[in-house]
Amino acid sequence: MEEKLKSIIDPKIKDLNVWIDSIKLEKEDEEQYLRIALDADYIIDLNTVVKATRIINPILDKEELDFDNYMLDVYAKPKGDK
Repeated sequence: MEEKLKSIIDPKIKDLNVWIDSIKLEKEDEEQYLRIALDADYIIDLNTVVKATRIINPILDKEELDFDNYMLDVYAKPKGDK
């Protein structure tokens, strides 16, 4: 799932000079989260995360994912993390 989504999403967010570092489906309490970490050669600001989320959300809506009922969590990977 991760590689497939990366291959679809990365070209669409390329103009923001960001790329997907990781995609994880995690369960927390009773909720399911699709967490997408963005990375870049610069410190990603909140406006860029919002722009990326607006691009990513409709793409995911069109994809036939193997799971339903999730919350999308797009965030910038902290600098210095490996």
